[in-house]
Amino acid sequence: AQAGFGRPAPLPQTGWERLSELWRRDEQQRFPEETVNIAKSAFTAGVVGWLYGGLPAFVSARKAFIESSHGEIFQNRADALQSAHRAGLRSFIRYGWRWSWRVTAFATVFNVVSTGLSAYRDKTTISNFAAAGAFTGALFRMHLGLQGLVGGIMFGTAFGIPAGGLLMAMYGLAGETLQEKRNRERRELYEQKLAEWQSRLSMTEILGQTENNAQGRPEMERAREL
Repeated sequence: AQAGFGRPAPLPQTGWERLSELWRRDEQQRFPEETVNIAKSAFTAGVVGWLYGGLPAFVSARKAFIESSHGEIFQNRADALQSAHRAGLRSFIRYGWRWSWRVTAFATVFNVVSTGLSAYRDKTTISNFAAAGAFTGALFRMHLGLQGLVGGIMFGTAFGIPAGGLLMAMYGLAGETLQEKRNRERRELYEQKLAEWQSRLSMTEILGQTENNAQGRPEMERAREL
């Protein structure tokens, strides 16, 4: 039989199989919803981090420019305002970028670890988010030595538990977690493919019997003639 008519691949049974499936495209060349959510949250975290670091820096730089430029001479009021805005914009870009990549990296590592733990363990619990927060916090503070490592673990755990609780509450309102949804969709797709494969297999057997019967009739007729 050709590969396209073979029995559908069984559902992943081990944690490593479920984990590797997160980074594979499906038949429609789409990544799993969990992986897409990681990318979306990274983008959102980058925007939030940029605004968090950039807006206060913009206001502070603009105010400092106005206070320090009383003795300067400008062509007109518009020129003075543009100069103040340029000073604020430079600070917005500079400090916004500093916060943006840090928040993006923290959110991405946290989501990758928590999603990976949920897939590997085949269940979503607050302990997954607490462990992800502790790992991420330790990773970002380990360069400060043992004290920084411990502080990072405590901060990450304190961040992961409420974040996980909020997500679990949202899953409760939705009726199922992403992992449960993915397992359900994966099982339904497998059952559909299995039914189609069994249908094609039955059709092949019927066609084979029909062909054998058609080939057997001429032989019976020749036998009668003899």
